[in-house]
Amino acid sequence: MKKKWNRELQNSPDRDCMEYFCERPVFDRLLRGFREKYESYGSFSGTVSLRNLTLDDIEDLEGFFQKNFHGQKSASISASRFEKALKNSRFGEIGPKDLLELYFQEEMTGKKEQKQKEAERWHQALDEIRQFYEKTPAEKWIGEFSSDSKITFKELGNTIEEKIKNMHLAAKILNALPYRQNKCEYLAVFAAVVTGNPHAFDEGTREGQILYKMALWDVKKRGMEIVRSEIFPSMQKQQLYFSVGILRDDISNYAMVSGMNVRKKDGSLHAGMDGFCQEGDMVQVPLNVIASWERAECADNVMYIVENPSVYALLCQKWRGKRSCMCMNGQPRLSSLIVLDLLSKSDTRIYYAGDFDPEGLLIAQKLKNYYPGDFEYWHMSEEMYLKSRSQEAIGEKRMKILDRITDKNLIETAEAIRRFKMAGYQENIWSVYL
Repeated sequence: MKKKWNRELQNSPDRDCMEYFCERPVFDRLLRGFREKYESYGSFSGTVSLRNLTLDDIEDLEGFFQKNFHGQKSASISASRFEKALKNSRFGEIGPKDLLELYFQEEMTGKKEQKQKEAERWHQALDEIRQFYEKTPAEKWIGEFSSDSKITFKELGNTIEEKIKNMHLAAKILNALPYRQNKCEYLAVFAAVVTGNPHAFDEGTREGQILYKMALWDVKKRGMEIVRSEIFPSMQKQQLYFSVGILRDDISNYAMVSGMNVRKKDGSLHAGMDGFCQEGDMVQVPLNVIASWERAECADNVMYIVENPSVYALLCQKWRGKRSCMCMNGQPRLSSLIVLDLLSKSDTRIYYAGDFDPEGLLIAQKLKNYYPGDFEYWHMSEEMYLKSRSQEAIGEKRMKILDRITDKNLIETAEAIRRFKMAGYQENIWSVYL
């Protein structure tokens, strides 16, 4: 970035020169053209073309260059011609570069020189930033960034000022990641703590992109890998943030379970969940509570999962905690997938029952592909579809979802749905689950 030029117009030649060129509009166009040439070539050179000249423009050009421009609508002025005219004028003591600096009140530098100065300033800024965050978690990242020229980080911005500001932001993010204090924070709270603005890390913001990059770097350094799931691709960012102690969703991210006990990261039983198990009650658990769990344990090492909340409520009322049950309630949330991860640690067998429509079958298939342990479909046969069938027609667009059903245990059910083009619901066969 160019520094502000502070040459004051204290002597008469400078003042007279500025007045002369500022009072004649055609020279503003001409001098701007030569400034662009200077920035490109690093010297006062090149030729500037002036078009659509007025009578006043022609008179001003003739007066300065002592040449006839009569009848011309355009003119091409070379740097050498301008320099010669300037030298022969009453402003001969002022060189062309000095004139540009006086007129635009900034130092004239070529692009090559500008880039060199910016590079020097940037390296100096990086050294200062590294020293500022010495002996903090961010120091290692800053060191890697400074030493490896192959690292690209376009989110830092274009100007030196933007880069410095966002380097500080990135360092603050790394140092403040909640997992370092063995806790979780909601995204808005974390944003407010780090930046003072709860919406700073919202989707689509530059700050949000920086947070994403820092989270990726951190989990990689800890030997963790957040693989983009082809089964649930939208969960990748949520899982990444969860790994550094940040919760992207709050109120809607919960798991509904019954008859499931859990152990915390220190190995002790979770008193609250243990209490619900003893009472035989169902419970809705938010993601920030699930974050403290290390392992989940079920009655008889079996978990029954249903898609529909009404059926889930009936099962909970019937079993009273003697069997473990969970409600997926449509598309799986991160909280439910984390519960599945915890269940897999204890080799829990899963029985899953969903609705008989294209979306329901696809969710069932995705969950089976996701779960690494024993997973069986529960009352999702063709026979159960026929018993659950309603009069609600399925449109052609939704029917195409059935093309994605490849599990051999769901193929017959999918074919039956294709034939009748009617949805089936768990509520219509609730008694078979009991």
